[in-house]
Amino acid sequence: MVKVFDLVIRAGMVADGLGNPLFEADIAVLDGRIVEVGKVSGSAKEEIDARGLVVTPGFVDIHTYYDGQAMWDSRLASSSWNGVTTVVMGNCGVGFAPVRTQDRERLIELMEGVEDIPGAVLHEGLDWEWESFGQFLAALERRPHDIDICAQLPHGALRVYVMGERATRLEAATAEDIAQMRLLAKEAMHAGAIGFSTSRTINHRTLNGDPTPSLRAAEEELMGIAMGLKDAGRGVIALITDFDAPDLETEFAMMRRIVERSGRPMSFSLAQQTHKKEAWRQLLALTADAVEAGLPMLAQVAPRPIGTLLGLQASLNPFFECASYMAIAQESLAQRVALLKESDLRQRLLEEIELPPASGLARHLTTFEMIFPLGNPANYEPDRDTSVAAQAARQGRKPAELAYDMLLEDEGRSFLYAPFANYADFNLDACGEMIADPNTVMGLGDGGAHVGVVCDASFPSYLLTHWGRDRKSGKFTLSWLVKRQTSDTARAVGLFDRGVIAPGMKADLNVIDMDRLALDQPQMHFDLPAGGKRLLQGARGYVATIVSGVPIYREGEATGALPGRLVRGPQKSDGVAL
Repeated sequence: MVKVFDLVIRAGMVADGLGNPLFEADIAVLDGRIVEVGKVSGSAKEEIDARGLVVTPGFVDIHTYYDGQAMWDSRLASSSWNGVTTVVMGNCGVGFAPVRTQDRERLIELMEGVEDIPGAVLHEGLDWEWESFGQFLAALERRPHDIDICAQLPHGALRVYVMGERATRLEAATAEDIAQMRLLAKEAMHAGAIGFSTSRTINHRTLNGDPTPSLRAAEEELMGIAMGLKDAGRGVIALITDFDAPDLETEFAMMRRIVERSGRPMSFSLAQQTHKKEAWRQLLALTADAVEAGLPMLAQVAPRPIGTLLGLQASLNPFFECASYMAIAQESLAQRVALLKESDLRQRLLEEIELPPASGLARHLTTFEMIFPLGNPANYEPDRDTSVAAQAARQGRKPAELAYDMLLEDEGRSFLYAPFANYADFNLDACGEMIADPNTVMGLGDGGAHVGVVCDASFPSYLLTHWGRDRKSGKFTLSWLVKRQTSDTARAVGLFDRGVIAPGMKADLNVIDMDRLALDQPQMHFDLPAGGKRLLQGARGYVATIVSGVPIYREGEATGALPGRLVRGPQKSDGVAL
């Protein structure tokens, strides 16, 4: 009897997601699962010729913020344009459930301040047909999507739901508050949350400048919520912190105690800070000690600098706080470009930018030694001597003058790049060490967030191209890099049914032409609700991206299929031996 499959991918070079050397094989798919890997006989409703191409599992991105976008948009770009087939949203303690009617505005202000998603967009895009976290998941499930979605319970929303105004005043939770949070966390995990997230960084503020509600939550509160996950017997913990309350060792010791007592896996955000260049090494050493003691702890790391795109279309540029720029900031791009070309306005702005910066952000955006032209193609590891300051010095000009001219290139559509983490040494060597560490996991791409200044959902494509093909030194094998973005990320959040090419596994796959794989330029789109803008970045070279056996993109073009689903909680491997 001739077998008939839904899909067969023929003669591709398979990167299996486990880091094994590439091997040539056919892959057969039936009913959303991989059923054969090897020499496949029989026919299929659809075949893809993958000769000369690489076939990988779909990428799993565990650090996104599509909580709003997933409510109004069926396509989770830019992630799905970069080979991602599963996203985990609700990071850094921000999200929209649970919520009482009177607190909706608070959560919008928090998301707008922390993740740069305009309030007008959220007001128009969210229908608020939920209160509990379970109801939020049900509302999310009503819209079909191109890729799979996992959601985390956000601490900010949980704290406001339980404590109201006291949460935003950073008051300590009472024993009754903690007991209620513990119960709600247990209920959220049973409803389908993949985990819980919290933020302890002063950088996360509301639109009004108030700290995130979870900033100074005491250990008792965090422990209580973690015990709610233990009560449920499921769920991971994701945390970001400044490691300064009061110091790195004390903060990590608290995190370790939470994992020890609750038994729940924890990951935390890690990057090289410019003012504390070596702290990341100390944190990895502490993580290694914890792992050696049997504790499930990981550091989430990025494959390139964490930085902002500056431009006339972006939310920020070096002149954004200058009085003369603020006076024209609401004009159209074309009108601003025309005005900025006038000599009188140019002179005023170049004088105003010499005044003492009005804020720490303005100071950062005028530190031209750490600002670079993004270039085309985009260069995320620029040489130190290509900075705006270095180029200006060679030309005998002031850096602000050169930056002004660069912003006007391409009729105001060009970008400058200002890395603020992972670039203290003007190279990505620290990133390479973090990627290689066995106690790290890839993350921090922030898909769906920082829509006017950041476009890092392309991290998975960059990981393969820069670290697997293009970098002059310190490269990794392609098969190992694929493992880092597939089975490693999937297992970090309890998804054991994907991330590996093997019979029985979910048929989330990429067919990639590695010779052509390249990032597109970041572009500003004006397609959010209320006419809001967002930076998007796709990639060329993805011949096909497949979710549950259904191609959703072919050569970067949407097929129209929307097989993505809400993933409720951890997933078993269906007995597949990995």
